[in-house]
Amino acid sequence: MARTPKNVETLKHDDARRTNIPTAEHQSVMAEEEKSPIRIAYERRNRDLDPQLVWRGKDEQDWSDLVVAAPPLYIQEKVHPKVLIDDLLRQSAQRAADSQSPQAEQLDLFADFNGMPENATATEFYQHDANWTNRMILGDSLQVMASLAEREGLRGKVQCIYIDPPYGIKFNSNFQWSTTSRNVKDGYAGHITREPEQVKAFRDTWRDGIHSYLTYLRDRLTVVRDLLSDSGSIFFQIGDENVHLVRSLLDEVFGSENFCRKIVFSKTSGQTDSLLASTNDFIIWYAKDRDKVKYRQLFIEKAAGDTGSGNYRFVELPDGSRRSMSKEEFTLPRSVGQHVKIYRLSGTSSQTGGKDRPPVFEYRGRGFTPEGTRGWSTTITGLQRAAYSNRLVGVGNTLTYVRYLNDFPVQPLTDLWLDTGISGFGDKKTYVVQTTGDVIARCILMTTDPGDLVLDPTCGSGTSAYVAEQWGRRWITIDTSRVALALARARLMGARYPYYLLADSAAGQLKEAEVSHTAPSTSPSYGNIRHGFVYERAPHIMLKHIANNAEIDVIWEQFQEVMEPLCAQLNAELSQSWEEWDIPRKAKKDWSAKAKELHAAWWKERIARQTEMDASIAANSDQEFLYDKPYEERNTVRVAGPFTVESLSPHRVLVVDENDELQPLNGKFIQEKPEPYGSEIDFTQLILDNLKTAGVQQAHKEGRITFTALSGWPGHYLCAEGRYLEGESAKERRAGIFIGPEFGTVQRADLVAAAREAGDAGFDVLIACAFNYDAHSAEFEKLGRIPVLKARMNADLHMADALKNTGAGNLFVIFGEPDIDIEPVGDDQIRVKINGVDVFHPQSGTVQSGGPDDIAVWFIDTDYNEESFFVRHAYFLGANDPYSSLKTTLKAEIDQEAWESLHSEVSRPFDKPKSGRIAVKVINHLGDEVMKVFGVR
Repeated sequence: MARTPKNVETLKHDDARRTNIPTAEHQSVMAEEEKSPIRIAYERRNRDLDPQLVWRGKDEQDWSDLVVAAPPLYIQEKVHPKVLIDDLLRQSAQRAADSQSPQAEQLDLFADFNGMPENATATEFYQHDANWTNRMILGDSLQVMASLAEREGLRGKVQCIYIDPPYGIKFNSNFQWSTTSRNVKDGYAGHITREPEQVKAFRDTWRDGIHSYLTYLRDRLTVVRDLLSDSGSIFFQIGDENVHLVRSLLDEVFGSENFCRKIVFSKTSGQTDSLLASTNDFIIWYAKDRDKVKYRQLFIEKAAGDTGSGNYRFVELPDGSRRSMSKEEFTLPRSVGQHVKIYRLSGTSSQTGGKDRPPVFEYRGRGFTPEGTRGWSTTITGLQRAAYSNRLVGVGNTLTYVRYLNDFPVQPLTDLWLDTGISGFGDKKTYVVQTTGDVIARCILMTTDPGDLVLDPTCGSGTSAYVAEQWGRRWITIDTSRVALALARARLMGARYPYYLLADSAAGQLKEAEVSHTAPSTSPSYGNIRHGFVYERAPHIMLKHIANNAEIDVIWEQFQEVMEPLCAQLNAELSQSWEEWDIPRKAKKDWSAKAKELHAAWWKERIARQTEMDASIAANSDQEFLYDKPYEERNTVRVAGPFTVESLSPHRVLVVDENDELQPLNGKFIQEKPEPYGSEIDFTQLILDNLKTAGVQQAHKEGRITFTALSGWPGHYLCAEGRYLEGESAKERRAGIFIGPEFGTVQRADLVAAAREAGDAGFDVLIACAFNYDAHSAEFEKLGRIPVLKARMNADLHMADALKNTGAGNLFVIFGEPDIDIEPVGDDQIRVKINGVDVFHPQSGTVQSGGPDDIAVWFIDTDYNEESFFVRHAYFLGANDPYSSLKTTLKAEIDQEAWESLHSEVSRPFDKPKSGRIAVKVINHLGDEVMKVFGVR
């Protein structure tokens, strides 16, 4: 029988919408008021309400509201992982069918990526809603979250927030410096992050120690609370170093009355320490409003011998006989046979407090009454039904109830999670402080439903986004680290998930009918994920379900009509007066053939009666939904849904003066004696002062340009002359310095004019410093003899009030241009070959190609429309293979050649673009990225 090929699908959030925001390409056409950061003031909590922590600087902070600048967000990339897989499937099918036949037309899944209203235009920002896409955002979480709340209307819309911040103030608990290594040493200069977007508190490695850390956390928790819905929850992961401080902070921001639980979870099998080994971390759970919090009870499997299951010491064999467990069986419950039922004995009485003695219950020829002042847990009729269903056992003078382990085979999840440790058998870690997905999954599943929105302001390796995607939740994840987002993006693009059956689908309706023993729904289905999945259930059988089940009486009477005559005939044949409970399970050898036949017939009916009663009990008992166990469609593979990669615009943080009036930040450095109020430092002078101290860093450390002199220059575009030494001969070279706008993007025309001015003035090189460059400027590398170096300025230069002018950070970084060849393939197709990244070497004054080894990943938009960058091709040159799990699952559908093409320096062939342009984006192992646009005729 031929194997059915697997389908590749993704989940859609058709009911959800998101505000239309600009792409990076649209920044130049935005209105000025849309570009400018919005000032948002968050009221501090009344300090008289609770006991609170005190730390250095807190009193001064509490004099005013928390003021946050909310800049606009810009979409840098639009990613649809299914597009990439569909392309591989198409290529493989083409090779399998006939390499000479025409290629099938590929459906453009990007065509309706935005989903704007009919009469709306893409440049009407913040005025319309578009299709929901998940979001990966580069930037300071404080400003990003404020922007989401104020500009995009997400205030009160987030259902669950998971925060996994740095556990303390050690550097290696904060950042990973490269995608190629998780080894981060505290205090080692080579491992200090060089990323422009790093938050200022990290820029000085917690300049004020624990005091900076607490301020950092409180500010973000204040904004987080604003985003949560009334039924929402926040989970804060922390180690033992600062868990006590964080608990107090959360009390201050959320109110102690909204504390839910402190969860202890196992992080490892053990770590060496001079004292007790630390094996656990903590998750502190708070609700926005505990009285309204959404909660879904989770369960874990129950086994004999586990905590709370130690009394399950008996077994019932398939033939109905019962005995105590052996020592080996109790130690290893799984050694008990598959059809053997484990059970314990529970009481049938309860403390009633009544004065009247309870009635005597006759069971198997004996009378039982509860001891002392206790009464029966149910009625005499209920006890009789328990007796009919073989659920009672007399132990001495006490009547007990048989409780099978499978009556309730799970137990509620508590606040102690010991099964979550990362070991050699766990998920492979890609990030220095990565949390196992099971931990985050439990938090999300407990407090959200499919389609709800989950936010993680501490993205890291993207585990929260990965888990939220798996369970059908919408997600937004934020990080200041380009390295973190590079890892997270690759992880999501190559993720493979089970395809869970949607409750609102034809297959889901049939499965629901099968599981619930009801007629299938005849209503139309629309695939709405808000209706959830079809979940497995666990029975929850209690004595009350048996006592109230009238079907048991009917079943008993039906079988008695057959079994009583058989019992009477057996007694007559053997000259016995057995009651039902006296009849032995096995016939004796010396019995007559007729007696053996009657005995077998009676036990056949006895077993059938028990089977029917058990089925009735199960059908009429409670069921617990297992929210972590949806039913799967085995022949369908799911990949991540569409998502965008976004970033903050270049902006400057706004501050408030002593008169509570909004003032622009004037670029003051931290000094021993602050300058008098009202004094200003020109933005250009601020940049030049830092440029003189820090120099310009390139991709390789030996490529740093260190200035021997830097002085002003009276040019139209050039504002300074820099001198540096070139090569071993120490020949002095002159560089013209061009500084881009404090707010906005440098255009190609600006660079051309500045390079021409540098040539006229006799400079050897042009060094441009800007926060952003447009896509077309990436192509401009040289004008005549003048090399053009484009340095991106660190966003810390917008935060000069807290910046130490030490020269220790990389404030001006050059990531060279991609060295690319476009090769024809036949008449109508082309392919792209990437040779490396061109880097200017000041020692030799030449541009050299760094080779593909410096590249982590490169993307192609094969039909670039100058409005959005769509990732239509992706190639991963790093050591990690994000597609390893998909490769195993789809090995029959996608051939080896197609998989290998994902790790190639040469792209797969593609049709020439209808727009006449392609765009190539290259990302190195440090997370830096550059895009280059090519015209194709």
